[in-house]
Amino acid sequence: MGQFADFAALHVPGDPVVLFNIWDAGSAKAVARAGAKAIATGSHPVADSLGLDDGQNVPLDLVLENVARIEEAVDLPLSVDFEGGYSTDARQGGENVRLLQAAGAIGCNFEDQQIGGEGLHPLGQQIERIAAIRDAVGDRFFINARTDLLLKNKDHDDSLIDQVVERGKAYADAGANGFFVPRLAAPKQVERVAREVPLPLNLIAFPGAPSKAEWAAAGCARISHGPFPLKALMETFEQMAREAMA
Repeated sequence: MGQFADFAALHVPGDPVVLFNIWDAGSAKAVARAGAKAIATGSHPVADSLGLDDGQNVPLDLVLENVARIEEAVDLPLSVDFEGGYSTDARQGGENVRLLQAAGAIGCNFEDQQIGGEGLHPLGQQIERIAAIRDAVGDRFFINARTDLLLKNKDHDDSLIDQVVERGKAYADAGANGFFVPRLAAPKQVERVAREVPLPLNLIAFPGAPSKAEWAAAGCARISHGPFPLKALMETFEQMAREAMA
């Protein structure tokens, strides 16, 4: 369980750990060779690598098999993007995350959007789901609770950030270890969420986003790269194929 403590200690506001998201054992080895301190999958690149759409379309048994292969390939803490836990039922979701833990993960992302539906799960329901995961996996598992409020809303005004803060505080009370807010970007808003939510803040780098230094200065503790590395890689691969066949 030492890897859990090592992973948790990497989340330092102002000195964010960078997770260059991978999709299989081979990409995990490459990122490890680059000097990574931890490994994290992204659900989107995992699905892309299998020719599937994101959104829990990769069968659960295949997700678990992939996790076991990655864990065997690299000796680094492994966090898994587990989307919505493959169940809307709190107890079943907790059991699914326990299986993820047994496969070798020391943490996971767990999101609040309704997979395959519209909007977010009601706050009370999401609190129950996070608490069930905590009950299932014990204390030494890093639950990175994700809110998709900014992904689901185009206007990122102060009232929306109020809701982000509300969810972050509630997720902390439910047992989360980290708070992931995709598309949160403006340094002033980052600073507010980092200050008001008692969890290390995770952001996702994207084309046109503020620099790592700006986010660090605002209190960010973790920066993910999501689907963008694989997307760039595949664009290069396609171009190489075009040139080879020209």
